[in-house]
Amino acid sequence: MGSRDLRQRIDRVREFNRMYTRIVGALDEGLLDSPYSLTEARVLFELAQRDSVDVAELRRTLDLDGGYLSRLLARFDADGLVHRGKSTSDGRRQVVRLTPAGWRAFRKLDKASAAEVAELLSTVDDDGQRRLIEAMDVITARLGGRETPRTVVLRPLRAGDLGWVVQRHGELYAHEYGLDRGYEALIARIVSDYVDGHDADRESAWIAELDGEPAGSIFCVRKDDTTAKLRLLLVEPSVRGHGVGSRLVEQCLAFARDSGYTAIELWTIDVLAAARRIYERAGFTMVDEQPEKLFGTKVVGQTWRLDL
Repeated sequence: MGSRDLRQRIDRVREFNRMYTRIVGALDEGLLDSPYSLTEARVLFELAQRDSVDVAELRRTLDLDGGYLSRLLARFDADGLVHRGKSTSDGRRQVVRLTPAGWRAFRKLDKASAAEVAELLSTVDDDGQRRLIEAMDVITARLGGRETPRTVVLRPLRAGDLGWVVQRHGELYAHEYGLDRGYEALIARIVSDYVDGHDADRESAWIAELDGEPAGSIFCVRKDDTTAKLRLLLVEPSVRGHGVGSRLVEQCLAFARDSGYTAIELWTIDVLAAARRIYERAGFTMVDEQPEKLFGTKVVGQTWRLDL
């Protein structure tokens, strides 16, 4: 390749960089009309992915100068957004986690970011969106030093999905938590009720799909005129830890808000710790819990609620 060709390619990359940073507002003083810079928003995002993070690991993940990160976390601490403490496994190391105020700040940023991307995608038709995502995957694979990421998409229900939802709930919860066939029967009744009394304007369901195969589910159904119910959240083990559950929950909440509900509730059992963390991050609070004998074992039933 000649020097002229290389110069042209460099110019094209720089032109793309300028265009994209302008679109996403990366050079604005406050990202997404927030008081946080792009770097501060990245730190909040990384902290939201885990319950607590080793500060040294956070510095490596974000490739930040140690002194700069320390000053940034000190500001977050002073603003009540994070809590810093010693690691329980190594007292010489420091860990940091988001406080409730930090979670609220993250959720506000995350919601604004999702809305901005949705608006951006709305200018492109469905085929164009698929091509755009594929191009992003290629860039990530070539410059990110890793294999092309597997893209998870959320889609509405189609033929065969309801049977899959019942089957996978029965199989997974029997294998992972020892729940008996009573649990699978409950799922079947919920699915049957959804079909029999379906209100297309105020109820919906989604399947998370990976490489063309179902990988998760969630349903939003009507409890009464003002309250929706989140039901049947499931994430396949192969995609756990990649934000699929949070995406499903956010999709459900967005639909509930758009449908005019002012609150949303869900019922779960205490052994489903991973799901509970997703609900907490989304802003749900537990309003009731009762010990019960269900599904062949002793559980604590919990009701969670979120004002929309």
